Amino acid sequence: MNMTPRSIPRRNLGSLALTELGLGGATIGGIFEEVSDDQARATVSAAVDAGIRFFDTAPLYGHGRSEHCMGDVLRWLRREEFVLSSKAGRLLRPRSRTGISTDPWKQPFPFEIVWDYSYDGVMRSFEDSLQRLGMDRIDILLLHDIGAYTHGPEAHPARMRTAMTGGLRALEELKRGGQIAAIGLGVNEWQVCREALEWGDFDVFLLAGRYTLLEQEPVETLFPDCRRRGVRIVVGGPFNSGLLVGRDFWNYAPAPPEVIARARAIAAVCHDHGVPLPAAALHFPLLEPLVVSVIPGPRSPAELAQILAWYDTPVPSALWRDLRAAGLLHPAAAIGELAP
Repeated sequence: MNMTPRSIPRRNLGSLALTELGLGGATIGGIFEEVSDDQARATVSAAVDAGIRFFDTAPLYGHGRSEHCMGDVLRWLRREEFVLSSKAGRLLRPRSRTGISTDPWKQPFPFEIVWDYSYDGVMRSFEDSLQRLGMDRIDILLLHDIGAYTHGPEAHPARMRTAMTGGLRALEELKRGGQIAAIGLGVNEWQVCREALEWGDFDVFLLAGRYTLLEQEPVETLFPDCRRRGVRIVVGGPFNSGLLVGRDFWNYAPAPPEVIARARAIAAVCHDHGVPLPAAALHFPLLEPLVVSVIPGPRSPAELAQILAWYDTPVPSALWRDLRAAGLLHPAAAIGELAP
C-alpha cells in the first residue's frame, strides 16, 4: 500500500523527539480480533512509510506477538530514525495454548502471563523484549498496568510496593547506564500515576483512555503535578476503545447509556462544524502542552490510512469553544494553539 510520506511534527521528551502521532501496538497483537503476522507487519510498514516515528508495544500484546512483528519491521531502519517504547511487569512463560487463558487476545503466542514487578523481573522483562524485538535498544521503558483497575483494590498496595521498591530501581539503573533514555508508567488510570510520583521521578506517563474528548479529569488532578515535576504525557486510546469512531465499546467494554449520550452530544457539535468526530478526538489531546504524542492502534494499513485522513483534517478553534460552552469539555482543558 502506497502512502504519501509526510513530515509529522515532533515533540521533545528529554533527549528524545517523538512524532506527535505514533503507533500503538495492542491491536496488531490481536486484541479482540485476529490479526495475521503479515497484516501486523504491513501496518507497521505503512506507518513508517507515512512518516510515523514513535512506536509503542508491550510483552502483553499478543503474548509477545506485537513486539515480534514490530521488530521485524523496525530493526531494518536506522536506529536513530525512530523512538520505541515497551513495557515491563509481566514475564512470558512458554506453555501450550490449550493450557492458558488467552482472552482477549486472538491467536497469541503460546506463553502464559506471569506478573513480576520486582527488580529481577523488570530486568528479565527488558532483556526478553530486546530478544523478541531483535533489537539492541528500547528508548522508553514503562511499568505496565499497575493499579487497582488491573489488580483490584486489595492486591494493588502490595503490587505497588514491589514496583516502586524493585521495578523502579531497575528502570533507574537502566537509564543511568544509557540502556534506555526515559522511564515511566503505562496505565489506564491517572490515580496510580499520582501515587507513583510519591515514590520517585519519572519522565513520562502513557495514559490510556483517560484524556480524551470524553474524559478530562486529569487536567485538575494529575496534570498540575506533572507540570511541577517535569513529566510528559503520551495519550493512548484516543478513541476510548472505539466509542469515538462509532463503535459501542468504551474502556474495553460495552459503553453505558450515559457515556453513549455524551459521545453523541459531542458528535453533534462536531457535525455542526463539518468535522468528523474521530478527527476531533485525535486532535484534542494534542492541544495540551504536556502531551508529546497520541498513539491510536490501527489493525491494518486501511485503518491507518483512515487515521491519517483524520489527522490531516483541519479542526477550527470554534469547535473547541462550542464544546466548552456546551459543558462537554472540562473548563481547564487546553483548547489553544498546538504545543511546540
